[in-house]
Amino acid sequence: MFMCEYSHTVDAKGRLIVPAKFREVLGDAFVICKGLDHCLYIYSNEDWETFAKQLSSLPLTNKAAREFVRFFLAGASPVEVDKLGRILVPSSLRSFAGLDKDVVLAGVGHRIEVWSKEKWEGESGGDDMDEIAETMDQLGITLTQ
Repeated sequence: MFMCEYSHTVDAKGRLIVPAKFREVLGDAFVICKGLDHCLYIYSNEDWETFAKQLSSLPLTNKAAREFVRFFLAGASPVEVDKLGRILVPSSLRSFAGLDKDVVLAGVGHRIEVWSKEKWEGESGGDDMDEIAETMDQLGITLTQ
C-alpha cells in the first residue's frame, strides 16, 4: 500500500525522481497513465494488470465504457527507473497534468498520484472535508474514535 506525500521537481528533460519508499514497492518498471482530476496515476505492473483486465471486461457497446477505457489505456506508458531513481514522464502526460516543474507524488493505496504542486494545494486543502466525510457512510466508510 502506498501512502505519504513527497515534493519533487520535473527536470527540463521531463524526468521525475520517484521516492525510494515508492520504488521499493514498484520495482524498476511500472505504468504511468492519465488519472482523474487531471493528475497522473502510477501503478505497479501487477496492479496495472488487474486494472487493465477490469477495463477490458467493460462492454464495447456502452459509449461511456469505451470512453473510460480509452481515457486510461490510450495514454498509458510503461516506464523504467534509471540509476538515479528517475523516470521519464511522457510529454503528453506532463501536458495533461500540467506538470511544469514542482510536483507532488501522493501515495493513495494501490496507486500513486502525481500532481502539479499548484493543483495539489488546491485539491488537498480539506476545506470541504467535513461535507465529504458525511457522505462516506453511503460508500460503507465510517469513522470511529
